[in-house]
Amino acid sequence: MIDNISWLSIYPEIVLLVMGCVIALVDLGIKSPRRTGTYVLTLLTLAVVAVMQGMYAASGNTFYGWGNMVVSDAMGNWLKCFATVAVMVTLVYGRPYAADRDMLRGGEFFTLSIFALLGMFIMISGNNFLLLYLGLELLTLSSYALVALRRDHATSTESAMKYFVLGAMASGFLLYGISMIYGATGSLDIGEVFKAINSGQIKHQVLVFGLVFVVAGLAFKLGVVPFHMWVPDVYQGAPTAITALIGGAPKLAAFAMVMRVLVDGLLPLAIDWQQMLMVLAVGSLLVGNLAAIMQTNLKRMLAYSTISQMGFVLLGLLSGVVDGNVNPANVESAYSSAMFYVVTYVLTTLATFGVILLLSREGFESEEIADLAGLNQRSPLYAGVMAACLFSMAGIPPLVGFYAKLSALQALVASGQALYIGLAVFAVIMSLIGAFYYLRVVKVMYFDKPLTAGTVSAPFDVRAVLTVNGALVLLLGIFPGALMSLCADAIVRSLAS
Repeated sequence: MIDNISWLSIYPEIVLLVMGCVIALVDLGIKSPRRTGTYVLTLLTLAVVAVMQGMYAASGNTFYGWGNMVVSDAMGNWLKCFATVAVMVTLVYGRPYAADRDMLRGGEFFTLSIFALLGMFIMISGNNFLLLYLGLELLTLSSYALVALRRDHATSTESAMKYFVLGAMASGFLLYGISMIYGATGSLDIGEVFKAINSGQIKHQVLVFGLVFVVAGLAFKLGVVPFHMWVPDVYQGAPTAITALIGGAPKLAAFAMVMRVLVDGLLPLAIDWQQMLMVLAVGSLLVGNLAAIMQTNLKRMLAYSTISQMGFVLLGLLSGVVDGNVNPANVESAYSSAMFYVVTYVLTTLATFGVILLLSREGFESEEIADLAGLNQRSPLYAGVMAACLFSMAGIPPLVGFYAKLSALQALVASGQALYIGLAVFAVIMSLIGAFYYLRVVKVMYFDKPLTAGTVSAPFDVRAVLTVNGALVLLLGIFPGALMSLCADAIVRSLAS
């Protein structure tokens, strides 16, 4: 018998699924080339879902439904709320771009985005390995179709093929790892897996073997070295509106999935998976920052930047368990700093791609760093937003990226381990190297001569959202306390349940 709690735990997902189907049907009767009706209905749906998730999160309640397969907790609800807002912002930025490139012949841009978001919701709320995998597949299958949405563009189609092949391989890794864990523990329920491992009655070698494959699958979704091969090609080849979608909200879902699997389910194996994350983090910081220096394509540079930024998120996850001891203070600072980092990264990357989309026009992709030349003379506002985002990614105060990096490094140093302190020093050095390629773009915007004398124009909704987005990057850097407290409270409540 299905109880009321089960239905309560998935109301937002039901609304999203039903409205996704309704929007697909309504779109059949819309003749507007810019799909205005579909666009408005999609944004209204997402706004309602975001409010629902915000109310769930603010209540602070945790409940399980559908035979413990679904969990509704503070961390998950806040991440779903942020992911919904991120998709809304992406659709606002991306609609003019998509319309100019004949990507709105149907409503697929909107409906596939909704189903991708539904996949993220399932990943965030999943309390069962099989459910997590289904959510991941729904997200990735929608993403493959979105990357190939510009059907007459060879580069986009090629990117979609690469993404599909590498994504299928990563799914195989993850599924194989899950099967090994199921074989060792006899359960797919994350809570039951935790209890089985804690009992000490299970063969450690089999578990670690499965863990390696699971971490490989998760690393692919985060886009960290050495599972980063798809990131630069997909970022560069996909239509920029789709790149913004892939580079934003899915990172929140990937973080949630890492928390569910590694922290909620496999915490007794923390000594093993923390070593793996350490190698992934060091590789990502090194490769991401050094490779980004050599890029002239802005989207490709941001792809390598993403790889290095995800390395920082992994650093935040490293210090939760020290020498096999679970210290509540370490757990809170480590995992809340990682959550804060990924939320602020998504906020910053959305504004960055918003400016790139704004500068793109029909027949012209604003993809090269040289395309930003003299932007300050053409539009001081948009140049200011872009500069704020780049400074934030570089970790320059008083922007939010500085505080995000600082909180991740503080969690490492607070562990008191010489190795972790050494990692923090290494991360600072890599950030200094990374600052070069961010500042190079700022130099081009402010000191190079513009290639065109035309001013930058954009619809009102894009201008308004981009301005708020850029202001938040600055304001959350000056006043980070509220968001940091929210992340800490969400992590504490989720782990307590």
